[in-house]
Amino acid sequence: MKEKKPEILEIFGLDGISIGRQERNEFYAEIRKEYKQTNRITRQVRVVRFLLMTSDGRIYIQKRSHKKRDNSGLYDKTVGGHVKAGYSADMAAIMECQEELAIPGMVLADADFEAVRDDIDLSVIGIMQKIEQMNRNMSIRQSADGSSINQPLITSFYVGYYNGSLRFKDGESTGVETFSLDELESLMRKEPERFTEDLRFMINRFRDYLVPLKDYRR
Repeated sequence: MKEKKPEILEIFGLDGISIGRQERNEFYAEIRKEYKQTNRITRQVRVVRFLLMTSDGRIYIQKRSHKKRDNSGLYDKTVGGHVKAGYSADMAAIMECQEELAIPGMVLADADFEAVRDDIDLSVIGIMQKIEQMNRNMSIRQSADGSSINQPLITSFYVGYYNGSLRFKDGESTGVETFSLDELESLMRKEPERFTEDLRFMINRFRDYLVPLKDYRR
């Protein structure tokens, strides 16, 4: 079996300026210690977050595994992941599609998206657009022991479409469900504790993009 390489991340200050590189597990051990001691975190890394929909606008929502250290058992965005050192956010989004969902994906500029969306076969490939990048986007990570940290992140957000089946490859999810925006918002109002803060934030901030493909506009 091929040995898994350590995941190296680029580290940034809260001002968004790079201050070096570090192995992922080391970084998280240090910021958890910092948060426990000072109730704040003074460094951040780059991540991608995206919501995929079917062409008729049903949103793919994953159910996080109970084995996960953070936010275990909660409904979450379709996929999120770290941007490795040396990668662009777009490349990280494409790699997350491959590594987490076992599907090919493309990040398209506005003109390319408009050109292909009526012709591309969404049963075999997903198409996405980058909607926003935020510095110091705060993400609440809840642990099974009841503790949590409020982590700043440089986050690139994507919205996209895919009509094929999703298959989470690494055991991080126990499955995926699809919801219309109305169904999802109704359930989030009734049972907010079942959802991650990341997902609630994204649904609220980007709801105007969560529409059937024929109605999608930047």
